[in-house]
Amino acid sequence: MLELISYYITEAAEIVQPIYTKAELCINEHFSRRRPLEIIVISCIGLLILQYIWNFLCNFEDNLQRMKLKFFRMARNAPILREKIAKKMKEARHDIELSVKKFDKGSTYVERLPAKPLNKKEVAEKLTSYSKMGQLQWKDGFVSGAVYGATQELGELVTEVFSRHAFSNPLHADVFPDIRKMEAEIVRMVCNMFHGDEASCGTTTSGGTESLMLACKAYRDLAIDRGVRAPEMVIPVTAHCAFDKAAQYFTIKMRKIPIDPVTKQVNLRAMRRAINKNTCMLIGSAPNYPYGVIDQIDKIGALGVKYGIPVHVDSCLGGFLLPFLEEAGFKAPPFDFRVDGVTSISCDTHKYGYAPKGSSVLMYRNKDYRRFQYFAAADWPGGVYASATFAGSRPGSLIAACWATMMFLGQPGYVKATREIVNTARKLASEFSKIKHLRLVPEDPDVVINVVTIASDDFNIYRLSDTLNTKGWALNPLQFPPCIHICLTNLHAMKGVAEKLIQDVKTCVDDIMKSPNAAIGSTAAMYGAVATIPDRSIISDIAFAYLDACLDSQPMKEETK
Repeated sequence: MLELISYYITEAAEIVQPIYTKAELCINEHFSRRRPLEIIVISCIGLLILQYIWNFLCNFEDNLQRMKLKFFRMARNAPILREKIAKKMKEARHDIELSVKKFDKGSTYVERLPAKPLNKKEVAEKLTSYSKMGQLQWKDGFVSGAVYGATQELGELVTEVFSRHAFSNPLHADVFPDIRKMEAEIVRMVCNMFHGDEASCGTTTSGGTESLMLACKAYRDLAIDRGVRAPEMVIPVTAHCAFDKAAQYFTIKMRKIPIDPVTKQVNLRAMRRAINKNTCMLIGSAPNYPYGVIDQIDKIGALGVKYGIPVHVDSCLGGFLLPFLEEAGFKAPPFDFRVDGVTSISCDTHKYGYAPKGSSVLMYRNKDYRRFQYFAAADWPGGVYASATFAGSRPGSLIAACWATMMFLGQPGYVKATREIVNTARKLASEFSKIKHLRLVPEDPDVVINVVTIASDDFNIYRLSDTLNTKGWALNPLQFPPCIHICLTNLHAMKGVAEKLIQDVKTCVDDIMKSPNAAIGSTAAMYGAVATIPDRSIISDIAFAYLDACLDSQPMKEETK
């Protein structure tokens, strides 16, 4: 065998040698007529060209995306399209502004400080008039997600806590040692919920977005510290878009991984193939927002261990449900620090922790990871400055309210709430699966925890969203593929709420199927149009128009488009 290999190598060498010799002579002859400086310049230019080609091939997907954006930008600026797009965008902005300001009719905006200060009674009266602007009955459980712990008793407690700590600021730990202690206790209680050991640690943040972004910032800096020049994150397509925001803010390349079409969990084979020397973190959801499905955290953790890459678990949506599943009588997949490889977890205390909005916890397996989240300025003339999160000054009242909520509900309160929510969610999933022309996504009702997602193969599912909206319901539309979902809270577990939703869905589906191809409503029209637009920058422009409308303080003009 060795003799045969040696024979073929010798034969190959005899064939290649004359070609190499001839090429060498040609190159030497060509460059013999050139000055040394010319040779150096040509060599440098050649190396730069080769490096450009190499970078282009290594970042082919990014470059392809850039080329698409440039193409669409040029197309939008073409005279034949520019006026049409401008006209349509103007109409879209007008429609968006009408939708956002539909409750403003007959009212004016305050644009300057009052020349004469209002007394307490006058301020209270104005607040009352503002509170009457909305129409959705969120207190009766008609809204998906949004409001989680709005019981009267808890509201009274939180109000009292706010009044005590309204002007506190944990930036000054020496001035407000009580807030410092409460924050440390919140972090420790949540770490213990997720089975962190004594080395586990974390910080409170302003919400899930900040928690996720801080984790990305920490792992980017850790990767740079290890010598990685262009950090990348490997992330399921269903992971929260706050990761996209972090990638844009911190210049982290994203490698988005498809999901299994049946289970809706991240495709682990594709995730493994996406890992390379620049990978700074792997991400799994527990659960994800669109379908409420928990990724296979144990297997993602195993990938992290194998390749020495940190693993973040986004449990912002289910953080105060999953730790109590087993005690509430349900099976719980592995998702926390008991999984080898999991190095950080985010958990929103302002969702199923029932604390007021503006509260979340980001946990790390140990302080070695957390230190890369911190910021310090050692040479500032104003003194040494350091902060654990994005904000410097923070509202101590939110920390105190979160601490008070956790103490008030305790382990029994969270277990009870978990049991009620999961039972209600599975009841909805079971009943929806029996309705003709609807299907669950994913189809197994036993994996449902707090999110119930439905789709239809027989009609435009967004029509159901619009029809339910006329009955007072506000469910969340999803895309790619078209679906709608409801994220359940303890408000939906109230007596009669689930039964009413089930009946209303049945009625709406029956009405839709009488004329399945009838004219579509606003949601169906918008998402139908969005799905057909290849230039996604136009969708961003429309989204920005919505944000502009929300922040605009000019009364809506009733003008013809």
